[in-house]
Amino acid sequence: MASAILLNRQAAPMNEMAMGPPYPATTAALGGLPTISLDVPICAVFFVLFMIGAVSHMIIFQVNVKRGHKFILSGMLFGFCMSRLMTMVLRIVWAVYPHDAKIAIAANVFVAAGVVLLFIINLLFAQRILRASHPNSGWHPILHYAFMAIYVIIVLSLIALIISVVQANYTLNLNTKRIDHDIQLYGGTYYAFVSFLPILLVLGGLVIPRKTRVEKFGSGRFRHKIAILLVSATLLCLGATFRVGVNYAGGNRPREDPAGYQSKACFYIFNFTVEIIVIYLYVIVRVDKRFWVPNKSHGPGDYSRKSEAEEAGAEKERESTEGIHITSEEETFDDMSREDLARSDREKGTVPDEEKGVVSDEEKGIVPNEKKGISAHEGLKHGQCHGMIPLDPHHSSMATLDPNMP
Repeated sequence: MASAILLNRQAAPMNEMAMGPPYPATTAALGGLPTISLDVPICAVFFVLFMIGAVSHMIIFQVNVKRGHKFILSGMLFGFCMSRLMTMVLRIVWAVYPHDAKIAIAANVFVAAGVVLLFIINLLFAQRILRASHPNSGWHPILHYAFMAIYVIIVLSLIALIISVVQANYTLNLNTKRIDHDIQLYGGTYYAFVSFLPILLVLGGLVIPRKTRVEKFGSGRFRHKIAILLVSATLLCLGATFRVGVNYAGGNRPREDPAGYQSKACFYIFNFTVEIIVIYLYVIVRVDKRFWVPNKSHGPGDYSRKSEAEEAGAEKERESTEGIHITSEEETFDDMSREDLARSDREKGTVPDEEKGVVSDEEKGIVPNEKKGISAHEGLKHGQCHGMIPLDPHHSSMATLDPNMP
């Protein structure tokens, strides 16, 4: 009974134009109309994958916060995964109700809007790499305001895209539809440029000769940071470029005659597959450690300084080890000259006997038996003559003999 109801919903007559807005789309789009048999299982799989990604990045974010290691971008990655969960839910609902124009609008808006967060994160990574390799130009106010302008345009373009998608479904005016389509072409083109910008910045920073040494930040080697960013940016740029190319080439094709590049396979590969690869890549390589920079960094040299938590831990370690001297190899095996021993004593805060005024046995005129030429056996006899005898034949200690003893 339920399957019959679903089939009736999908086979409903196309007379929505007479029912008023919102109107269904009349042109072919990437992915086409979702179906229960194909799209629901695929969306369910992506739902699970994005759920795992969301949990992973939130755990990383919470653990870092407890350690005083703030990495806000992990929270942004969690937010992106959550938006993709909503996208999967809306697409499943759209598959069940294929002629509900409002659900179709919401699903298309979430498909286009979610990836913006990944573009911004990659731009921030590229900015940190540029500042580390070229501190003077990377921290220049002009470049700072240029990045701020890019972020503002990203947000404004997203708003324009959402308005154009909604408006295109609420009007039958061909000129208005053409304007909305042009806005969507602009938004897709700009996002493709933004996705390619990290690659351009990193490669440009490698080509331009450096005037200073690379300022290390985070953990791991600097070349690995570059490789991670280039891989993720290339994947996102591939997806963004393909989507806008499809919109340019097949944006006016009728819905009943979509092109091959507008298939469902292309839709899921160049949208969610490349995104899930980037999400899991950032979990595996731990970008929260590799791309971390100290808080309140605002100029050259700030990336290499330690965080407040690390400085507090280092200070506590210095206090705990204060006064502890680690014996060197020369001291252990007594392979040091008198000058080295005196210098070592001064470094440890002790004063040699000579500087304290303590007179050695030789200076007192007391010469050891060895220097007198007396053997140990003779010295023992000599000690017996002075009232010293062994307490026990098996014990090496000596005691003073009482004269009154027999």
